[in-house]
Amino acid sequence: MTDTPPAVPGPEPAPDAVRDPVPDPVRGAAAPPPGCPAHDPDGATGEDAAPDRLVNLFAPGSVADPMATYEKLREAHGPVAPVLLADDLPAWLVLGYRENLEVARTPARFTRDSRVWTLFKEDRVPPTSPLLPLTEWKPVCRFFDGEEHRRVRSAINDSIARLNRRGIRRHVNRYAGRLIDGFSGTGEADLVGEFVEHLPMLVMTQLIGLPDEDGPRLVDASREVMNGAATAVASNAYIVETLQSLVARKRAAPGHDLASWLIGHPEGLSNLEVVQHLRVILVITNETTTSLIASVLRMVLTDPRFRATLAGGHMTLLDAVEQVLWDEPPFLTLPGRWATGDTEVGGRRIKAGDLLLLGLAAGNADPAIRPDRSAPMLGNRSHLAFGGGAHECPGQDISRAIADTGIDTLLTRLPDLRMSVAEDELHWNKAWVTRHLAALPVEFTPVRAARTRTGPDTGAVPRAEASGGAARQARTPERPADGEPAAAPEPAVTGLWPAAKRRLLRR
Repeated sequence: MTDTPPAVPGPEPAPDAVRDPVPDPVRGAAAPPPGCPAHDPDGATGEDAAPDRLVNLFAPGSVADPMATYEKLREAHGPVAPVLLADDLPAWLVLGYRENLEVARTPARFTRDSRVWTLFKEDRVPPTSPLLPLTEWKPVCRFFDGEEHRRVRSAINDSIARLNRRGIRRHVNRYAGRLIDGFSGTGEADLVGEFVEHLPMLVMTQLIGLPDEDGPRLVDASREVMNGAATAVASNAYIVETLQSLVARKRAAPGHDLASWLIGHPEGLSNLEVVQHLRVILVITNETTTSLIASVLRMVLTDPRFRATLAGGHMTLLDAVEQVLWDEPPFLTLPGRWATGDTEVGGRRIKAGDLLLLGLAAGNADPAIRPDRSAPMLGNRSHLAFGGGAHECPGQDISRAIADTGIDTLLTRLPDLRMSVAEDELHWNKAWVTRHLAALPVEFTPVRAARTRTGPDTGAVPRAEASGGAARQARTPERPADGEPAAAPEPAVTGLWPAAKRRLLRR
């Protein structure tokens, strides 16, 4: 992602008098204006509004339609809005594009060190809070600034740089092919349950050094952590225990993987540091890539203009990925930053110790830089999908490679993919941080598996049919042979996607 924002002039912030009274998210609130949509925990307005409360991002109305919630907050408060989180804990949500970059790029004013959080100091965050996996301080670079951040981030960057990009794509081809083999002969599938949810984690387990059999449980645990579910703390503990065992094994017998490279890096990371950074890489990359693949596939299958532009060679698959990163970033919000002292951003007075959330989806939709959200953003990587500043996501190229190669493999193998339900029948698993498809039911002309299966399945995960029928089994692939995976063969097929692919390869 480049640091240069789109060159679209934005309006001057409205004076505070227009938006006052401004609630202090930590120390109480002034009486809000009647019917203010930003004070309704369920998204209601007018007489149905709850004037004594701020919008709660965990409330059903906020979770059901986050973009509508953000726009109401933007209209009521401007680029920075007071909100509530789980357990009615207060925070500031940054809605403006430029304001997001300001917060992300000035660690002297907005630190990643959550130990300065006023609510932590006042012991107001419950030990079972779903916020803890994302906000509780740990010795990882996402909570560091300055020299300590540089030390650990250099180990991460150097280790990721050692990954062979062609090797990553061969892993993706291999696993994508095996997943597709599991349903290609049936003529129907739930792409989320049988393909999208498994592919990123299968690839990441290989890159990190974990065995394949850890993949299915890690998929569920990662999702629960990111969703802020009631089991988030327990799921986070499972991930940490799994990685602790991995680090112990790699200390004794290093391999050709991220875990071994982090352990052996000259910066001398401790076991705890290695475990926690592997956790961040695993969870964030998996969640980002899963959501990204599902969103691109949905756009291809439901938006005729999007598909025609892609099939006609006017947009490459990588362009399509970047467009989705603008329109539907995998992370809606990103906690957090904490004010190091009393300051101001977006016309709001922020107190020392206040929590700020980066509003990635809201910032990407900021009318100050995107007055026409329907306009394509081809070739523009200045979105906020991967954050910004010194803490910009280090694994974003891994995510892009998995998404690009996985989607290409799927559309090449099954070129006549089509939705088997109407678009308005699609449902989302919703949370305050992420929003991703629960299922993507499709049908296609059955094709035989591209390879001979050489071993038993690793297990089956039950998934409900999108049509509401009997449960289907989401098949996961068998463990591949050790060693460098071979590139998956591309069968001769006809249809929309191969023609487009030939055009893309000529570009």
